[in-house]
Amino acid sequence: MPLETEAKRISDPIDLEKAFAIRREVFVDGQNCPPDLESEFNDDATHFLATVEGQPAGAARYRKTDKGYKLERFAVLDKYRGYGIGQALIKAVLADLPAHATYVYLHAQVQAVGLYEKFGFKPSGPQFEEAGIQHYKMVKED
Repeated sequence: MPLETEAKRISDPIDLEKAFAIRREVFVDGQNCPPDLESEFNDDATHFLATVEGQPAGAARYRKTDKGYKLERFAVLDKYRGYGIGQALIKAVLADLPAHATYVYLHAQVQAVGLYEKFGFKPSGPQFEEAGIQHYKMVKED
């Protein structure tokens, strides 16, 4: 039986702390990302939380930059990987972008490139390192 999953925009401080806790576990604890780098721009971003059966499972955000709209900090807890949480978060974030968001991009960890390609993102430029992890810049093309 499929599990009930939901991904939605959040602003409540309790929900925000759940999202930040997921990101800390995935990025800071799991990938050794510096805490100050992981949390930079939080105040400028629109945040999302994904749940499975009501339990926090994933997080993401987007923010306006001088280039366009950047999707960031997609994180899914280990025990919820493989349940479509990443896809649900991408769908929720894309649906929430302003209608005038014509340039939409992200920095994808190498292993996640295929996931973002399913949503019309294409690699743009060479592979690069960010926070000690290999990434590709990807731009939404459709």
